[in-house]
Amino acid sequence: MADLRARISELWERRADLGPGDTEAAATVHEAVDLLDRGEARVAEIDADDRVVVHEWLKQAILLLFRTRALATVEAGPFEYVDKLPLKRDFAAAGVRVVPGASARWGSYLEPGVVMMPSYVNIGARVGANTMVDTWATVGSCAQIGSDVHLSGGVGIGGVLEPPQAAPVMVEDEALIGSRCMITQGARVGRGAVLGEGCILNRGIPVIDAATGKELSRGVVPPWSVGIGASRARQYPGGTFGLPCILVVRRLSEGRRHDTAQLNDMLREHGVAI
Repeated sequence: MADLRARISELWERRADLGPGDTEAAATVHEAVDLLDRGEARVAEIDADDRVVVHEWLKQAILLLFRTRALATVEAGPFEYVDKLPLKRDFAAAGVRVVPGASARWGSYLEPGVVMMPSYVNIGARVGANTMVDTWATVGSCAQIGSDVHLSGGVGIGGVLEPPQAAPVMVEDEALIGSRCMITQGARVGRGAVLGEGCILNRGIPVIDAATGKELSRGVVPPWSVGIGASRARQYPGGTFGLPCILVVRRLSEGRRHDTAQLNDMLREHGVAI
């Protein structure tokens, strides 16, 4: 893999000169993207020190892919598309359930047990085992979704391709993301955390402890906590306005499986649900 990484880095240095006719460069790029597609490499991961490590060369490979491929017509049943990338195939062999209307791009990886309702997973993304990608949810490029996660209906997980060193969205194992949440710009949701419907989270949005009023982080929801969308007052020349934040209203027992009915009952006290 070190040799492939070096070849991608060399291509990246002369990327302005590459185009769809560069077959040798395309073969090298395809080799790297195939590793992502098979799950043998990943764009980002959490290391032993709980830090997000980005494998920049793999993001470079994805960006080079768009330079080295031309548009082509793709037919899927009665549907026609024009794109530079093919869709993933052979879902049954991979142990993945894909409902009509769902699609995942080549270069993404779905572990066994993933369920995709009519939804979308972009290149470079990774979705862990037994995770539900619910109706009209989207998993953006390079986002890393853990195992046993539920992305509820309409959830938007943002993609981060450029700059290559930028960290993607990380949603850790056993998290539950409520309907219509938007998680973008490299935000992180800890293991077992729950977000009520409609939350907006990015690296600039504060996460605040409801019991103390203390800001816990920017863009990082702690493990085994329950967060809801809220607002904080900020004074401007034109008046006082509410800016978004995440309010942590409950701590959960570590390792306890989510009971959706109980969570909804608790969240309704705050005017939201899952």
